[in-house]
Amino acid sequence: MAATSASRHGELMPAALYATLAQLKDQLNIDPDNTEDDELLQVALASASGGIDDETGRTFGVDAEPVARTLRAAGRTLWDASGMHALLVPDISSAADLLVESGSSTGTWSPITGVQFGPDDALVDGWPITELLHPTMWPAGRTQLRVTARWGWPAVPAKITSACLIWAARLYKRKDSPEGVTASAEWGPVRVSKADPDVKAMIGRFELPGFA
Repeated sequence: MAATSASRHGELMPAALYATLAQLKDQLNIDPDNTEDDELLQVALASASGGIDDETGRTFGVDAEPVARTLRAAGRTLWDASGMHALLVPDISSAADLLVESGSSTGTWSPITGVQFGPDDALVDGWPITELLHPTMWPAGRTQLRVTARWGWPAVPAKITSACLIWAARLYKRKDSPEGVTASAEWGPVRVSKADPDVKAMIGRFELPGFA
């Protein structure tokens, strides 16, 4: 699934569509050759993907190229029981192309060597790197850190794709219930609930601590 860079600061923007148009058509039992509502379906996919980003506080796409981000260590550091100092960072999809430097935005930057990644086995388990570990204290005060990486997730988790499809299908069907009420042959008018419990259950595990 294509991905673009997205800011991890301020308003979250969807970095990728977490399901495909073909998958959504299959979810809705729409013939693949029927293109009449393709634009509406794409809007639903984008809205659902963005909604997942908003609910979890993170994005599950990945930058196409390494992107440099400037961070300050203040408020981001923890002491690890093993004696390492952990710097909490936004999701990083890969250890490849990762570069950590210290310096100033108006001066020169110096590489920091000996950096390790955490949590342990995160990438093996399909999760991103969220900690940079170093045996000495991370620079404090006015010193800045510049981290160059492919930000995001190694791959879109299956539960995120499933949640996106359920949410997008729901959004698409809302065109038939603009007032939040849909008709049922068995029950008559039925009010559509605001939140889907299945979506909430699927994405709950991925919410950043303290975000939701």
